[in-house]
Amino acid sequence: MTTLEKPAALQGIKVVDWTIWQFGPIASTMLGDLGADVIKIESLDGDPGRTVFRAGGVDRSLPGGRTSYFEAIQRNKRSIALDLKKPEGVAVVLEMIKDADVFVQNFRKGVAERLGLSYEVLREINPKLIYASGSGYGPKGPDSEMPALDSAAQARSGLMYATGPEDADPYPVQGVIGDQIGGITLGWGILAALMARSIHGIGQLVEASHLGSAIWLQGLAVGMGLLTQDRPPSEINNSYHSPRDAAFNPLANYYKCQDDRWIMLANFQADRYWADFARAMGIKDLIDEPKFHDMDARGENRVELIAILDKRFAEKPYPQWAEILASSGDFIFSPVQRLMELKDDVQVVANGYIADVNHPTLGPIKLADHPLRYSETPHSIRTVAPELGQHTEEILLEMGFGWDTISGLQEKGVIL
Repeated sequence: MTTLEKPAALQGIKVVDWTIWQFGPIASTMLGDLGADVIKIESLDGDPGRTVFRAGGVDRSLPGGRTSYFEAIQRNKRSIALDLKKPEGVAVVLEMIKDADVFVQNFRKGVAERLGLSYEVLREINPKLIYASGSGYGPKGPDSEMPALDSAAQARSGLMYATGPEDADPYPVQGVIGDQIGGITLGWGILAALMARSIHGIGQLVEASHLGSAIWLQGLAVGMGLLTQDRPPSEINNSYHSPRDAAFNPLANYYKCQDDRWIMLANFQADRYWADFARAMGIKDLIDEPKFHDMDARGENRVELIAILDKRFAEKPYPQWAEILASSGDFIFSPVQRLMELKDDVQVVANGYIADVNHPTLGPIKLADHPLRYSETPHSIRTVAPELGQHTEEILLEMGFGWDTISGLQEKGVIL
């Protein structure tokens, strides 16, 4: 059986996707990558992500009125435009739920309830439905109704203090990472619920939040910090000139090469690597030097050793150092890359982590691909992000609506 003939993992699964911005859409996009039929419900004005023409001062617009923000995360979906403030619009959704497997929404608490699209209402229609809900701060507590976006998630979860010394000013991680991990977490929860349904025959409510997801993104750091409360929560000591000088293990640090490229060393079992590393770096006379002979000694004298390594790495360009290290031992190292370099990275290309997509309007484009690989149920990018309401009539016809009914909905302003 060829890859094209193999079934997708979620082929036959119907997802009703009532999400906006990034958090919710990421979850449903990942389901779409796995073959699910994802029907994206949008207001007649569309997902607000369609209007992000500038982000962080950068022009994010594309030809034809499109935006890179929307195109990047809304593939493998069909769009139906509905006015859910009108009962006829809600009635269409309720009809859609009858044979749906998953319903996803990430509106602030109370919105779905006011419109008659709560879990309690939908499970009466379809008891085996997986109802996935994304929120800012979780479904319980005094702030459960507060809205949140990526930066708020990073702030409250402690992530903004994870990028520097403990007493440094907070700094956000770039790339809207709080929204991204929220969507990944919600998608993971949906898959678990689908598995539970296949085993136990039950539908259920699955809830993920910005706050909980961002905490779990830092799960190791959070756990270690809570277990050793008498120790500084940050491993970075701000008494040093720079974070690099503060690194207790110089063999797990980053250095600038002659060509201005940075190399990241990640040899955390430093005593195992020290002798071979010193030989590879041409500093074998330091192997038995008392100041550097073991982990504790190198840590105490790290500023001096880091200065020595800075000088050595500055003598050759990154490719030469990469060749030297690769041929001299089992060292763990990597180039420090910018986002725009990823498309040319040989490992990224070999594994297809960035996909080439033929866009009907934009022509050949590249998108971050689904991060997992499946031997028997391959993922795929079958369609690009839909135009607003592009599939409204198609979806309604599949649901059994006649042309007269569809025309009536258009006349009432329920659909485009």
